[in-house]
Amino acid sequence: MPRQKRVDEAGYIYHALNRGNARCTIFHKPEDYDAFLRILAAGLERYQVELFAFTLMPNHWHLVLRPGRDHEMRRLLRWVTATHSLRYHAHQHTRGYGHIYQSRYKSFAVQDDAHFYVLCRYVERNPLRTNLVTKAELWPYGSLYRWNQSTEPLPKLLTSWPLPKLPGWIDRVNAPLNERELEALRTCANRGRPYGDERWTEKVAERHGVLHTLRPIGRPKKLEMSKN
Repeated sequence: MPRQKRVDEAGYIYHALNRGNARCTIFHKPEDYDAFLRILAAGLERYQVELFAFTLMPNHWHLVLRPGRDHEMRRLLRWVTATHSLRYHAHQHTRGYGHIYQSRYKSFAVQDDAHFYVLCRYVERNPLRTNLVTKAELWPYGSLYRWNQSTEPLPKLLTSWPLPKLPGWIDRVNAPLNERELEALRTCANRGRPYGDERWTEKVAERHGVLHTLRPIGRPKKLEMSKN
């Protein structure tokens, strides 16, 4: 099966995510999370990419990014995952034991309107949805916790949003997404499909050469020939 095409064009917002190999834990203790955040901060200094939201989970992470140059998100994430893998193997004494990540990262473009808010709610709500905390803002390894502090903890990672933050944002994040929103985001993550309204999605999919992500999975049904 050919590799899924990953779009990476300057000015677009993307949701990028990756998981541990076989969904194995990649963050075992607080120091592991902190080490990844330092790596991510160093990467954001090296590459022209803005970070709007993120969450680190025990076996995966989510990032909401906007590259300032074409292919810059790919450069950032390639550097971050490689550096993190080297650090992990050295710390865990597992060099030669295989890959840390299950594959290349997944990503999809996101429209900078209400869909952006839905995505950020999904990303920042992950620790609450999986019962790691009782309130989403209590998870210290995500952007919601950082936004909720008087000043962002070091290392500084976040860029001001491209849209004004909605009133009562923390309450919005703590409220569950509906099934339609969840299913749409899961489909976009699995297929690399742009996430937005119908017109924007079709336009971006055509521009980026991923129109196939809008079609149903599987072979098209054969048309039966009519009998004369």
